[in-house]
Amino acid sequence: MVTQQRPRAAVKPPAPPRPRERGSLLSRWDLKASPYLYISPFFLLFAVFGLFPLLYTAWVSLHNWDLGGDGGFIGLDNYATLFGDPDFWNAVVNTLGMLVLATVPQLLLAMVVAALLNQQLRARLLLRMGVLLPIVTSVAAVGIVFSQIFDRDAGMVNGLLHLVGVSPIDWRADKWSSWIAISTMVDWRWTGYNSLIYLAAMQSIPRELYEAATVDGASKIRQFRSITVPMIRPAIVFTVIMSTIAGMQLFTEPLIFGQGTYAISGGSLRQFQTVSMYMFEKAFRDADLGYGSAIAWMIFLLITILAVINFLVTRRSAK
Repeated sequence: MVTQQRPRAAVKPPAPPRPRERGSLLSRWDLKASPYLYISPFFLLFAVFGLFPLLYTAWVSLHNWDLGGDGGFIGLDNYATLFGDPDFWNAVVNTLGMLVLATVPQLLLAMVVAALLNQQLRARLLLRMGVLLPIVTSVAAVGIVFSQIFDRDAGMVNGLLHLVGVSPIDWRADKWSSWIAISTMVDWRWTGYNSLIYLAAMQSIPRELYEAATVDGASKIRQFRSITVPMIRPAIVFTVIMSTIAGMQLFTEPLIFGQGTYAISGGSLRQFQTVSMYMFEKAFRDADLGYGSAIAWMIFLLITILAVINFLVTRRSAK
């Protein structure tokens, strides 16, 4: 006789786990807001020391403002006067001339120095540290020393020129001679800094590329031109833009080089006065803060235009 089994009761599936409760309001706020809190100091400092002075300078440039206070709103009159000011355009030409004379040799020499430091040399670390010595030297000390080196009567440069039969040069008396002297100061100070930037970029290039080029019979110069330069293009773009910005703000070197009564004027004929020096002259010596603010904004616009030109040129060359 077959015993009929009773059907088993259906087993209920286990209850799904209850969803975890979300964190407290403080935890959610910390998760969402803390990243913005961490980066806020930069933006706060930039707003106080960067953005506000920039906007306030634009406001002052629209007024007849002197050391006594606001003399009234005059609109774009300062800019209209500025565009017709021959001294301003002379300062622009001087600035651009020294910018070219300082930037082009500086970056080319920095690339050569970086290529040499990238080789297997003895005391490499000491040499790499040595190229940074000019940048840690006081710019005032650099200006004073080079002013003596380029002195007309007792300068070392004229002494060396005398040995080869060249008459002494009054380096402060002419545009080109003063531009060369000031550009030499800038080159000496910043070449090592740029060379270390290029060196860091060169060390990130895979060595296999050079080994393959050597197997194919490429010379060192060809490897440098076809491998090194294209691979460090971002570093080149960075140094060009930074050198352009620094060159447009050139102030201390020509000021110390000028010496005497005409220091802020860049010589008796304004032969080496930069735009920054002209801005300082108008704003603080002549107490015309409105006009000086207009010059400051023109410096900002010139830097922006040159930066855009550099970007377009490098972008086209990359293509």
